[in-house]
Amino acid sequence: MGRYLVTVILTVFIPLLILGQNRKALEEQRNQLIEEITQTSTLLATAKKNKEAALDRYFVLQRQIKKRQQLINTLKEELVLTDASILRVDEVITFLNNDIDRLKQEYSQMLRIAYRHRKSQSFLVFLFSARNFNDAYRRWQYIRQYDRYRKKQADVIVATQRSLMDKAELLVSRKEEKQKLLTSSVRQQELLGEELKEKDSILNSLKKNEAVLATALKKQQRQHQALNDAIEKIIVGEMARKRKEARTKEALTKTTTEEKATGKALASNLVAQFKHNKGRLPWPVQEGIITKHFGTQPHPTLKGIKISNNGIDIETEKEATVFAIFDGEVVGVQFIPGYKTTVILQHGQYYSVYSNLEDTFVKRGEQINASQQIGKVSREKPELHFEIWREKQRLNPVHWVNKSKRG
Repeated sequence: MGRYLVTVILTVFIPLLILGQNRKALEEQRNQLIEEITQTSTLLATAKKNKEAALDRYFVLQRQIKKRQQLINTLKEELVLTDASILRVDEVITFLNNDIDRLKQEYSQMLRIAYRHRKSQSFLVFLFSARNFNDAYRRWQYIRQYDRYRKKQADVIVATQRSLMDKAELLVSRKEEKQKLLTSSVRQQELLGEELKEKDSILNSLKKNEAVLATALKKQQRQHQALNDAIEKIIVGEMARKRKEARTKEALTKTTTEEKATGKALASNLVAQFKHNKGRLPWPVQEGIITKHFGTQPHPTLKGIKISNNGIDIETEKEATVFAIFDGEVVGVQFIPGYKTTVILQHGQYYSVYSNLEDTFVKRGEQINASQQIGKVSREKPELHFEIWREKQRLNPVHWVNKSKRG
């Protein structure tokens, strides 16, 4: 009986358990994608109201299409697993039906044998024909074990029938789920088709206005360079100021070797903590999607033209609150044309940059805690430009923020 139950678990229930775990992971992935798509749809609806934001709308739509395709692929994987689960449950039902038939036959045979023995009193004959007391006790134990085994067989039949009913209900549930997944998949395909048409329409519109786009791009490049120069100037100036302060302090005060070591240890510890949190730092806004990524990418319509980005651009809600990603000091608050107000925080050797702020809540020299509010994004264009530097080296912010929210 023990071996039989182990065989049932290994051949029937463990594959179902594995399928269930895989399905759960895909279901979580599907829900996350749906949440992201819903958020992007809201941003697209806002972008449509602004006729001058065609390029921004194109980038948002591009991301939406990517997420929609991922969702369709996830739904397809779920359908494959659901089909496998239906097949497995069907096999289990067949297995259990055959098992019940076999158990019933065995049990019926045992009842017939027990009835014949009871009628002929063969059990009593078997017991009293023992040679001695010990032999009689062993025979009595055997009769008891036989009786317990018969009752256990009856319990197994009842349990198997109950399991069969559960699996029949599960089969109905899986088939209903499959139908929902099919309906959802068809709907997502339709929405994807609409979005691809809209993307083509935006591209055609952008191509008709290439001269205007080229002019706007040159202006943006000048503004971007002005932002880059301002950031670098602040960082270089801050590095020089820190070095000068350290030298002055050392010259004016008789700083002990122990005090010097303590100061260096504190600075080193801040850098180590920031570095240790790579990939786990909080996002600078609560809700948002990345529309422009770090590095150089080709312009969607202007041939031979590439768009350079020292950080990432996060499309978010109007007047969304911006938060510090780590403890640090405000080393720069500066207005830059095209990027509104820019706030720069220092975290030891690292710097985080928050641009396109309409309102700011901090001032230069202020100590900031992680997740502290530092400002609000622009009302006209609700998009945060976010950068991370290590001294004069530009880093990809996507590698530093929380993985679960990456675009």
